[in-house]
Amino acid sequence: MQCCVCKEKPATVHLTQIVGEKMQKLDLCEDCAKAKGINDPTSFAMADLMLGLGASQELEQATSGVETKCTRCGFSQADFKKSGRLGCPDCYKTFAEGLAGLLKTMHKGTRHIGKTPEAMRQSRETVDRVKSLQKKLAKAIEGGDYEAAAALRDEIKTVGVVTAKTR
Repeated sequence: MQCCVCKEKPATVHLTQIVGEKMQKLDLCEDCAKAKGINDPTSFAMADLMLGLGASQELEQATSGVETKCTRCGFSQADFKKSGRLGCPDCYKTFAEGLAGLLKTMHKGTRHIGKTPEAMRQSRETVDRVKSLQKKLAKAIEGGDYEAAAALRDEIKTVGVVTAKTR
């Protein structure tokens, strides 16, 4: 088994972190383990291992070396360095400046957009389309453009029929 960091030497240090039902394994050669401070538990930073080299330093630099704590849960940078996890949702606001760079390297972006089931997405799009058409219809009536209003009314009916059939 090769070292996960240098990918050259055989791994002799094997770390396993189990959180809930998830298990993460990290295999390191002796040199990379020493460089990461794994042989010295006081300097061991799980955040550096899980998030990449220099993750905890980047977080410290962003807050100018001042020990910042979350006002809600009391979680500190030291806690983050040790566990590689944050304490509560407010921690993301407290440590926002330092986390932005880390999150960009870990994920596609820094904003969670989630996933929507296809049927719900289509339903939302239809509702948004009808609302938009209704606004246009109101403007057309207000402006006296009754031909456009009639066309919009017919389009709203068509969209409504399609929606009723798909349900």
